[in-house]
Amino acid sequence: MGFEKHRDAYHALVLCLLAVWSLAPEPVDGGITSNWVRDANLSADMPLWSDVFRVPPGYNAPQQVHITQGDYVGKGVIISWITPDEPGSNTVVYWAENSTVKSRAEGIVLTYTYYNYTSGYIHHCTIERLEYDTKYYYEVGIGNTTRAFWFITPPGLGPDIPYNFGLIVMNMLGDQGEDKPFKPYTYRFHVPYGASWSTAPFWYSIKRASAHIIVMASYSSYVKHYMEGETMRVMYEPWFVEYKVDVVFAGHVHAYERSERISNIAYNIVNGECTPRSDESAPVYITIGDGGNLEGLATEFTEPQPSYSAFREASFGHGMLEIKNRTHAFFSWHRNEDEIAVEADSAWLLNRYWHSLKEPSPYKDCSLKPDLSSLVYNS
Repeated sequence: MGFEKHRDAYHALVLCLLAVWSLAPEPVDGGITSNWVRDANLSADMPLWSDVFRVPPGYNAPQQVHITQGDYVGKGVIISWITPDEPGSNTVVYWAENSTVKSRAEGIVLTYTYYNYTSGYIHHCTIERLEYDTKYYYEVGIGNTTRAFWFITPPGLGPDIPYNFGLIVMNMLGDQGEDKPFKPYTYRFHVPYGASWSTAPFWYSIKRASAHIIVMASYSSYVKHYMEGETMRVMYEPWFVEYKVDVVFAGHVHAYERSERISNIAYNIVNGECTPRSDESAPVYITIGDGGNLEGLATEFTEPQPSYSAFREASFGHGMLEIKNRTHAFFSWHRNEDEIAVEADSAWLLNRYWHSLKEPSPYKDCSLKPDLSSLVYNS
């Protein structure tokens, strides 16, 4: 999956979702370390008795229904679900809104064991050749346990198509004690890696609206994950800078941190220049591995805050990436515990290919967003 094959990606905002990425600390003062402290008690916004966790009624009713992009360009969808008691039907019935013509697609069913755990019956069904910007309904299950859902396909491809992404990073248990690495992930989550000529579901790319998304994964058992992504950095960072990747989203560390645009490509074993330096062609790195976990938050930060670190906070949350056009995107991060939609951190991202000017300083006051009325939205 060479970068050269994807140079036709409109040079739009490119997102890299990595399981792990680490940067060497630099012993100088950096940006902001938030003094906000998360409540130690369990969150009351989604209790275990909430309807979102309720098992659907009926024998062998489909559970855990979710969808994934099913091809390279956004005209396919993978529909996945679990039946708890027996395989049941592998069929998905689907139709476009305002259409009376219903189509059918057949999927596959898988099960796996993990230590003393045996999964339910995991279904994956791909529906293809869908129309852009269209609402589709679909049904899974049989008889009186049939469940109906819907989705809207993306609005096509192009550098000036506005599109919003919600961002969380979910950590999947790896291969500890198992003979097949990442068994739960590979069985439960099907992705269209073959569409981008990849050989495994851990590395692939897709296009969606104005974004070219590259997915990469690494895993190790280093203590607290420090430097475990270093080999990936050495391999890929020169390409990130050369091809002007806009932003890298990383997980695994259970906290939030956003970097300045920095790189470490000047370093070699002779010159000793081993600390990151400002680089306007480099991506912004955002650690957003704060979706929740059992062991709790990673509350210990490198002190003093490195110069490349723009903002960091030890709390759970989620991100929103709003692509405006080929030059501008707005990223905001929201704490899960806040009862209202408030931006705990935010930054404008200027595409490095289409907009070569230096980005403005981060907006500490979210009311000070720049006027976007002059931006052009071409479809």
